[in-house]
Amino acid sequence: MYAIIELGGQQWKVSPGDRLAVNRLPYEEGTELAIQQALLVENDGHIEVGTPYVPVALKAKIEKHFRGPKVIVFKKKRRKGYKRKRGHRQEMTLVTIQSA
Repeated sequence: MYAIIELGGQQWKVSPGDRLAVNRLPYEEGTELAIQQALLVENDGHIEVGTPYVPVALKAKIEKHFRGPKVIVFKKKRRKGYKRKRGHRQEMTLVTIQSA
């Protein structure tokens, strides 16, 4: 069984037991989420596609909040003496899909 859901502004293919690192969600650690809409659901070979959603009953748990790996943003214009170096770390949330 798997489903394609929208979470954190992105679409994810999930199954029970999956762990996802998504953009920061506005929930506390340890909170249980009830996901009630999916874009697509596959169960025992039967695929159901939503227009735009399919009603489902998924449970997910917020494990922890963390910061992703550092990304270096480097700009340069040759022969002009222009160089800029910046770093960025995205705020992330670890989500575990518990049941379907």
